[in-house]
Amino acid sequence: MEKPCLNDKDEYPDDEVLSRYLGKVKNMWDSFMDFIKESYPSFSGEWRFYKDGKSWLYKLTKKKKTVSWISVYPNKFKTTFYFPDKAEELIKASKLKKEYIDQFVNGKRYGKIRGITIEIKKSTDLSATKTLIEIKEQIK
Repeated sequence: MEKPCLNDKDEYPDDEVLSRYLGKVKNMWDSFMDFIKESYPSFSGEWRFYKDGKSWLYKLTKKKKTVSWISVYPNKFKTTFYFPDKAEELIKASKLKKEYIDQFVNGKRYGKIRGITIEIKKSTDLSATKTLIEIKEQIK
């Protein structure tokens, strides 16, 4: 299984560190962060080092609710969203690729939630993440 970067708890993932690991995909990261700031000003995010996974993760939140977890890999990053069962119809009706819909429908259950992970390397991947944020906002 592929392991994320950012494994040194003493190396905070600042812009320079992210550029080193993301390479050409850093512009996608910047675009995603700009999109969040402009479209969802009530969202906030923070980097935290998690001992169980031995890596830094970016936790995107709205108030106290987690919107997404973001992890960095060489030349890509991944966004993971967890949805309750009641989101299934919205996900199925969305314009997401079949692989993402299947990931949710057939995915492992964690209690009453299931996840969808998007690997971001190009702008079309970013649009899937934006769709998942829209779905997340519709779930109450």
